[in-house]
Amino acid sequence: MAKKNKTKKKEAQQDKPTTVLLVRHGQNDWVGKHKLAGWTPAVHLNQHGRKQASSVGKRLAKAKAKINAIYASPLERTMETANLIGEHLCLPVNKYPGIGEVEYGDWTGKAIEKLAKLPEWAVVQYYPSNTRFPGGESLYEMQARGVQQVNKLVDKHRGQTLLLVSHADVIKSVVAHYLGVHLDLFQRIVISPASITTIVFTTMRPMVYTVNDTSHLPPDPKPKGKKKSKGKQ
Repeated sequence: MAKKNKTKKKEAQQDKPTTVLLVRHGQNDWVGKHKLAGWTPAVHLNQHGRKQASSVGKRLAKAKAKINAIYASPLERTMETANLIGEHLCLPVNKYPGIGEVEYGDWTGKAIEKLAKLPEWAVVQYYPSNTRFPGGESLYEMQARGVQQVNKLVDKHRGQTLLLVSHADVIKSVVAHYLGVHLDLFQRIVISPASITTIVFTTMRPMVYTVNDTSHLPPDPKPKGKKKSKGKQ
């Protein structure tokens, strides 16, 4: 009898929808440098980025969202974001390379201004499904990897709510897949630092509830300009 009840409970759990919250890491100083950080080590959140990450945790804690597990890309900026969120939710963070940043290969750390002058840059923007970064992975491989890993985690946590901290291109490509949008159009999707994107997986289909929700974020700091010197009256 106990075994029968346990089976029924497991089946009921599997029938419940699984919610995935996709969060991009907070702001870091490389954003201002206009460089492709990629898998560059020691790219940390700046002060504003830490505030952004904390605001995600505060929002979820205030909403009493029942998060069952947190997974994050192993890079410093994603782990720092996830840990700041986890502090508010009293949850540990699981490193998960499967949702790590795009492998930009030889483009890693390069200035976007210089890369934009290359003919390959236009392909990234307008025909991404045919893009392979020199010495790195293709955007198609990145999307397939991201979708495969999200599906794997959903299968592992049936009926639960997961928080995955990842990167803009990974999240955009995953969202495009579940929306049924071709990868060549994924650049139309905006994923801001510390934004929340919500996808609910039912037994019938995945449903995208929100994309790039930033309502919880503090205002961006005003750019520091030179103070105008006061002339003599």
